[in-house]
Amino acid sequence: MSAVLSGAKNGIPLPVQVPGNPVGFISPSNSATTRRSALSGLHDYFRKPCFVHSRFDDAVDVAKVLKEISSDNFDHISHSSLVQTATGVRELAKRIGQATININVRSVLIVTKARDNSLIGLTRQLAQWLMLTREVNVYVDAKLRLSKRFNADGLLDENDKFESRLRYWTPELTNTMPDLFDLVLTLGGDGTVLYTSWLFQRIVPPVLAFSLGSLGFLTNFQFQDYQAHLNKVFDDGIKVNLRMRFTCTVFKGGHQSEVHEVINEIVIDRGPSPWISMLELYGDNNLLTMVQADGLILSTPTGSTAYSLSAGGSLVHPEIPAISITPICPHTLSFRPMLLPDSMLLKVSVPRNARNTAWASFDGRHRVELRSGDYVTVTASQYPFPTVSASTMDYIESVSRTLKWNVREQQKPFKDYVDADRDESRISVQEEEEWDIDDSAFFSTSSSSTMLSSFGSAPQSAVTTGSSSPLHKGFSFLNLNGSPK
Repeated sequence: MSAVLSGAKNGIPLPVQVPGNPVGFISPSNSATTRRSALSGLHDYFRKPCFVHSRFDDAVDVAKVLKEISSDNFDHISHSSLVQTATGVRELAKRIGQATININVRSVLIVTKARDNSLIGLTRQLAQWLMLTREVNVYVDAKLRLSKRFNADGLLDENDKFESRLRYWTPELTNTMPDLFDLVLTLGGDGTVLYTSWLFQRIVPPVLAFSLGSLGFLTNFQFQDYQAHLNKVFDDGIKVNLRMRFTCTVFKGGHQSEVHEVINEIVIDRGPSPWISMLELYGDNNLLTMVQADGLILSTPTGSTAYSLSAGGSLVHPEIPAISITPICPHTLSFRPMLLPDSMLLKVSVPRNARNTAWASFDGRHRVELRSGDYVTVTASQYPFPTVSASTMDYIESVSRTLKWNVREQQKPFKDYVDADRDESRISVQEEEEWDIDDSAFFSTSSSSTMLSSFGSAPQSAVTTGSSSPLHKGFSFLNLNGSPK
């Protein structure tokens, strides 16, 4: 997730990647007013960072860096400076990804499936432990307030302090007041994590996902060890992976209709229509291609293991700042999946001459019809989704565990299948390593002469028998031993 400022002498890009999200391009061809306006937008953005980015304010003065490169004169920038800048940016991104953040946890939000009876008891157990041992405010789903299985009254009777610490959240509360929560705990599978992303349409607190579902790309912590995991978080801090999200804006009739933050993908398909979709795909207001397919998937790196993967898209590591473009059953075989930089602003529109409408869905939770002339813009969001990392190999481990990636049976010698009751005592170790067949019979003088009669006289080496290996005799048969014809 990065923002890239482009602007140097002779059009050479100046890569200044800022962990977070892309804001746009500034190039020498733009006017000075345009550049100042864009940089002003960057300053405004960094005055309102996401939850995790605010922890790095003292370590990285982004506003100062942007101010230093905002000069209209780029003549003093040398090639070596550009290389050094790019190298430093990569090192900075690497260190930020490895940094440990110490957070003062006062309020914890627990997200679970309130309609799953098997999880209600675990939610109660977790909330009780947090309020008792860590003395933090715990927010649970408001649907559990009157749940008999959750038994909120019985929980409050156990400790007088629980009455002020046990609280309830609603989607309206999480969307309008995300700063209330310092840590989010999810109990379930990847679907619960996606629901959490839907709850926080802007700033997202760090999310620690416990694995209790059928999939586990995003859930890297086992619930049976929740006490050890949470003690480590409270005492030692956390390492987060800032997962890029998309800001998807729907325009209908030339006016903005709705905005959605998605962590997996936006899918634009033909819906119930029997005809294929006709869509125009633009990148930075330039027409990239005309899409004729059942649909189009614009996926984040996190969503590369979801619908995009099923449609033939590539696996993309979540730390790679890219937008995955994957067609659904395209009408041309040359329309292959593609990765585009996250700094690009994409637009998918329904052309005026389209035979039917299209339908857009956002993380599979909301669906809207796009008529002729309507379009959707997709940009990397300035509100990433921070997930707590269990280890630096989280992604590879999850892919290997969930997809059985590159898993196959190891090759075994045939002797493993031989009857174990056979008598091996009469075969020595040396004899076991040698061939136990008479391969010289094939290259006997009579048989070789008969085989070569139609080709003329056989070379002497081809009919020679003895201790030569079958490979040597084969080359001799083809006259590849250097002997004259």
